[in-house]
Amino acid sequence: MKITWLRRLAWGALALFLAAFAVFESVKYGLPTTAAALAFVVLPDVARLAGVRPPGPLHQAVHRVWIPLAVLVFYTFGPIVWPPLFTAGLGWLTRIAADRTLGRGLNDPRSRSYAS
Repeated sequence: MKITWLRRLAWGALALFLAAFAVFESVKYGLPTTAAALAFVVLPDVARLAGVRPPGPLHQAVHRVWIPLAVLVFYTFGPIVWPPLFTAGLGWLTRIAADRTLGRGLNDPRSRSYAS
C-alpha cells in the first residue's frame, strides 16, 4: 500500500506529540516511567533480535497500533494507577508512529527488509 505524503506528515506529527507527552510524563513521574517508555520504544527491535520475523503473529502484534492504544485508553479510564504502564504505552505508540512516518508499515516491503 502506498503511503501518501499527507499520511506520513500526520504520522510524524503524532510521533512528535507522543514523544513530547512521554518526556513530560517521564519528567513528572521519574525514573521508572522513563525506563518503561524507553523499553517500549525499543520493543520492536528487541522482538526482532529475539528472532521474531515477519509476517508472524508476534511480529504483527508488536507493530499494531491498537494494542498500545488500548493500553493507553484502559489506563486512562480503568482502575489501575501506575504511571510506568501509561508511559510504556506512549513509548510503544511513539515507535509505531515513527516507523509509519518513515514508511515502515506492516505490509511494506521495506519493513520486511528492516526487520530481517
